Amino acid sequence: MKLIGINGGTFDPVHYGHLRPALEVMQHLGLEQVRFVPCFRPVHKGEPNVSAQQRSEMIRLAINKQPKFALDTIEMDKGGPSYMVDTLRILKQDFADSALILMMGTDAFAKFDSWHKWQDILDLANILVMHRPGEPVPQNGKSGEIYKKYHVNAFTQIHGQIKDMAVTQLDISSTRVRKYLQAGLSAEYLVPPCVMEYINKHGLYQPK
Repeated sequence: MKLIGINGGTFDPVHYGHLRPALEVMQHLGLEQVRFVPCFRPVHKGEPNVSAQQRSEMIRLAINKQPKFALDTIEMDKGGPSYMVDTLRILKQDFADSALILMMGTDAFAKFDSWHKWQDILDLANILVMHRPGEPVPQNGKSGEIYKKYHVNAFTQIHGQIKDMAVTQLDISSTRVRKYLQAGLSAEYLVPPCVMEYINKHGLYQPK
């Protein structure tokens, strides 16, 4: 069974906290590839600070040297609000024989029960919850119930399973990167040099 990682997000901008865990998951699970899917218009967050085109270009630069990482502009090409269930439906047509592995952190998973048509997501994909070493996956509330119901130690089916994995979670967020840049400080060593170069060249996230 081929496994395709799906890593969605705003990526505003992409940073090492996105890239390192994705690499570890890819190596640990033996994923064929990890597809980075920047959302066009997020439904759970405010409007991104820069355009979808610029966010995609930063991802393209950041993953350029990792052959198993791919940029997927599916949500950008579609336009409108970005719902993961719609994205997975389209991807399923392209990867009918593969298991789609939707990757998310514990923060995102804690709100999974509020996602649009979350039940349909489990009909289309498996979920991998990434967490810090020693940090438990949220077991409380509706998402905790979902986790317990679908939890497995290893993926054996093409969809409908949830597994967790400890990854090196770097304490970096896009919000923090933007705050540094908007305060006139450098975001060096938080984002890849090629991304820093692009940000500087295009004057993104400038001091307010």
